[in-house]
Amino acid sequence: MRMTGLIRIAAMLFSLGTAWLFVQTYFNTGWKVVSLRSWLGSDSDLPKTQPLRNKCGNKKSCPESTFAFKVSSGAANVVGPSICFENMMIMSGVKNNIGRGLNIALVNGTNGQVMKTDVFDMYSGDIKLLLDFLKAIKSGTIVIVASYDDPATKLNDEVRTLFTNLGSRHVSKLAFRDNWIFIGAKGLKDKSPYEQHLQNEAAKNKYEGWPEVLEMEGCVPKKMD
Repeated sequence: MRMTGLIRIAAMLFSLGTAWLFVQTYFNTGWKVVSLRSWLGSDSDLPKTQPLRNKCGNKKSCPESTFAFKVSSGAANVVGPSICFENMMIMSGVKNNIGRGLNIALVNGTNGQVMKTDVFDMYSGDIKLLLDFLKAIKSGTIVIVASYDDPATKLNDEVRTLFTNLGSRHVSKLAFRDNWIFIGAKGLKDKSPYEQHLQNEAAKNKYEGWPEVLEMEGCVPKKMD
C-alpha cells in the first residue's frame, strides 16, 4: 500500500508539474500576442509594410496627367518584346500576341484605353498590311512599337515617312536586324523623345547576329481635349 501511495503521489506531482509548465508556456506566448505594446500598435510588433509598386514596375511613379509605360525590344530571335501601358501588359510572349517584325499597339491618347494591337512581319510579310494599318490611325492616338528579330527588310519610303510623321527620328535609318522601340502619336507636332535605336553591328552585337535588348520606361503625357 505504501508503495502504491508513493506512486500515486509521484504521478500527481508529475501531472501538476506538467500542467504548470503548459500554463506558463501558454500564458507567456499569449502575453506576447496581446501585450500592451502590440495592442497599442507598436511598430516592432506590426507586420512590415511592403513598398508601393509603381505601374509597370517602373522605377518612378508618374503624375496624374501622364500614362506610365515600359517597352522592351526582342532579344535576338529567341525572346520576344513586351509592351506595358498603365500597369497592363498589352503585348508579350505570355499573352501570345507578338511576332517577328514590328509589334504595334494603338492607345487612346485621352483615356489610355487600348484600341488595337497587331504584328507585321518585316522579313517576308506583306508591307501593304502595315501601310493600311498606319494610314488608318486617327489623330490623338498613341502609337507604341517594339521590334523583334528583323524590323526593316520590307520597309519602304512610304512606311518610313508615316512613322516619321508620328514623331520618329530613327526610322529613316532602320536596317536589317536593328533593334527599335518607339512611342509616337498621330498629330504630334514635334519629334518624340520616346525612342531608342540600336544598329546591328557584328563587332558590337551582344548576341550573334543581333544587338542587345532595348528597354525604355517613363511617363507619356495625356492628350488634353
